[in-house]
Amino acid sequence: MPLSEHEQRLFEQIEQSLAEDPKFASAVRASDPRFHARRRLLVAASIVIAGLALVVYGTVSKTPLLGVAGFVVMLGAAAFAMKSHRKAQTPDLHVVGGTTSRRTRGRRLSLVDRLEERWRRRPEGHR
Repeated sequence: MPLSEHEQRLFEQIEQSLAEDPKFASAVRASDPRFHARRRLLVAASIVIAGLALVVYGTVSKTPLLGVAGFVVMLGAAAFAMKSHRKAQTPDLHVVGGTTSRRTRGRRLSLVDRLEERWRRRPEGHR
C-alpha cells in the first residue's frame, strides 16, 4: 500500500533528521554485521601475511619449527576468514512475536544429508 503525501513528508523529515545525527549513524554502523565481518576479514588477512612472513623467516633461518608455526598461524587465520565470510553472507534471523525458520534453498547439503534424502525418496518396493 503506497504512503499518502503527508506520510511521505513525515518519513522524509524523520530520515533527514536521522541522517544528520552523528551518534545515530555511528550506532547503526557499529551494529551492522557487514562492518564487523569486513573488519574480521582484514584482521585475518593481516594475520595470514604475518604467518607467511614466519614461514619465510623460518625457512631462511633454517628453523623448521618456526616455519611450521607460521603455517599453522596462516591456516588458522584462513579458517577464521572463511568463517567470517560465511557468517557475513547468511542473514541473521530476528524473531519478533512469532516463529521463523531458515529456508534451505541456498544452503548446500552435505553428502550424508543427500544420501538420507535419497533414502527417503526411494520407491517403496526396493528395500
